[in-house]
This record gives sequence, structure tokens and C-alpha cells, in this order.
Amino acid sequence: MRVISTCLTILSAASLAQAFSPVRPSSLGRGGSQLHSTAEKTEGKKAGEDAPPVSIGWDSHQAVEKIPDSLVREGDGPEGNYPMRSKFEKMCREAQISITKAIEDIDGDANFREDCWTRANGGGGMSRVLSGGKVFEKAGVNLSVVYGSMPQEALQAATERGIDRSKGMAPGERVPFFACGLSSVMHPKNPHCPTMHFNYRYFETDGGVWWFGGGTDITPSYVNEEDMKHFHGTYKEVCDKHDPEYYKEFKAWADRYFVIQHRNETRGLGGIFFDDQNDKDPEEHFAFSEECLNSVVKAYGPIIEKHKNDEFTEQEKEWQLMRRGRYVEFNLVYDRGTVFGLKTGGRIESILMSLPETARWEYNHIPEPGTPEYDFIDACKTPREWV
Repeated sequence: MRVISTCLTILSAASLAQAFSPVRPSSLGRGGSQLHSTAEKTEGKKAGEDAPPVSIGWDSHQAVEKIPDSLVREGDGPEGNYPMRSKFEKMCREAQISITKAIEDIDGDANFREDCWTRANGGGGMSRVLSGGKVFEKAGVNLSVVYGSMPQEALQAATERGIDRSKGMAPGERVPFFACGLSSVMHPKNPHCPTMHFNYRYFETDGGVWWFGGGTDITPSYVNEEDMKHFHGTYKEVCDKHDPEYYKEFKAWADRYFVIQHRNETRGLGGIFFDDQNDKDPEEHFAFSEECLNSVVKAYGPIIEKHKNDEFTEQEKEWQLMRRGRYVEFNLVYDRGTVFGLKTGGRIESILMSLPETARWEYNHIPEPGTPEYDFIDACKTPREWV
């Protein structure tokens, strides 16, 4: 599920998946004894008779003229950390406004169209989509707040530790959950301008389990080392500020995750990716997610400004459309956010927002050695270090 596409492209894993217990934040440090194992807290957990249905419903959303001040309501969904739910939604809303404003400024022609919806059992969302711009063919930024009840296959799609988390559950058992996130994909027109994706989310399941996940990654059509040094360097600075091990770990995680397995190549040239983060005080994880989200424009905007007026050939445009085809393949087959949204009956327009308006598939296309296209495929076959 990651990105983009679903209610949120939702979530995945770190080596420690511990459960939240209602204690003071200061007692929740790395490896703190107040955190209990996920398996211990979720084993045998079952949704009650009054829990939301397994599928939250393709048509369960109700369009509204104006989104409520908050989609997070105390008392909705499973018991959990209501203040963090509310705080994370507020952070996502503010980022959605600032990022869409920056993209409109870069495009200089088109504006984002906004539509909002709510659901009777709680939650809802706001989509902002731009199309037919001067610079961007399509760009979308989705806010989602979701309450539901996951079948085991959706739990496995929602998180990298899904198999562990469904241990001990009988057939048919399902877990109430809460999820909030902001996801986006930007598809520029010029083949020298990269596509960019980000998704940041906060997740809780019944029994007190919580985790943060997210990442920002870039998918160009050609290798430009200066651009990649800027993009990766921006996120390395953010990572280093919060934990000197983060960039190395999360860059490698992105290289592992964004792989089109049937092609044996990555979707693009990586970035950072993380999931199941709950081994520190939740406020620390929140602060890292917030700074990553607020660095999207700094990492991506200068690259688009630099290349949006570059000249390009018809061959370069065709190559860009073929790379978009690869993007579609990953999102529909492997992206956890897409899988999660489809398995839980999410809003279909939000789930498929990440797909480009135009793409191309050419039979058995193999770039000639020594060409820029061949170099790009090599970088996708063997991920490189940029900073």
C-alpha cells in the first residue's frame, strides 16, 4: 500500500513493532519496557459485532461542500492515542495546503481542483488534483482519515509485519483500525522532469498497536546525477538531524521496496522509505514525519524549475511514456497502499489517483548499450549511491 493511491498507500515495518500503552511519553524511549510486543497485544483480537464492515464500501463516501474542521473524532474507531490522531491529521492538512500552493506556483497555469467526502462511521478525506497544466500533466495530493475493520489479508497488505500481526487469529477474525495519511504523485509533462511520490501516515489497530510510516521517492526517465544529489541530499540532511542511521537504512529500504519484481528493476531512483516505526517516543516519530513531509518542495521543486523548459525529442517523450508504463505496473501489482485500498473497499478515485493520464507499453523494448536510456535501466537494475 504505500503511496499514494489508496486511502493512503498505507504502511509497513521496522524490526521492532511494539505496542502503545497509555503511559507518559517520557517512558516510551527506544527499547523502553513500557512497550509490549505486537504479537502479545493482537493475538486472538477480533472485531466486535458492532465493528465497521470489512469493506468500508466503494460507495460509502458522501460528497460534501466543505470538509469538517477535523475528520478525527474522539470516540470513533478503536481505543487509542486520540491526541496523536488529531495532531497527525492537522499536520497533513497544513502540508496539503502548502504543497499544492507551491506546485501551482511552479506550474504557473493550472490550479488544483478540490473535492471532499465523509463516511457515516467516521473519517473521510480531501483530494486535490491538478490536470492539464503547463508543467504538470497530472498532480494529486490526497488526505485520508479511515476507520474500518481489516480482514487478515488486508492486514498483511497494510504492513510489512502483517504476517506476524495476524498470528494467532482464527479464520474470519478481523481487526478494527484507524489510519490517517497524506499521499501524492506528481507527473510532469517534460521527460527531463521526474515524477515524484510521497506518502506519510499514522496507523493504529485495536489492542493498542501504533506505527508511523512513509517516504518520498523520485522517478525520472533519465539519470541526472546533480538532480539526484540534490534530492537524496535533502533527505539525508533531514534523516541525519533525527538519527544518523536513518538515511542509510531508509534509502536501502526504498531500493528494496520500489522494485518491479517481474522486471527485476526498481520503479525509479529511490529516496527514503520507512514503516512500522514505533521504537521511540511517538512524538519523536511524529517530528521526523513532519520534517520529511515539509521537505517535499525543497527536495523536488528546484529540479522541476531547472528542467521544465528543457527541449526534448519525440523519442525522449516516448521513453518517458514507457517509464510511466512501468510506474503503472508497480502501482497496480505491488504497491501496498493500492492493495490495501482495494481489499478494504476504499474510494476508488483516491486509490487510482497515482496513475498517469498517459502511458505506453512497447513490446520487448531493450535500449541500446551506451545510450542514456540504457544507463537509466542500469541504475534501476543496480541501485546507486547518490550522496
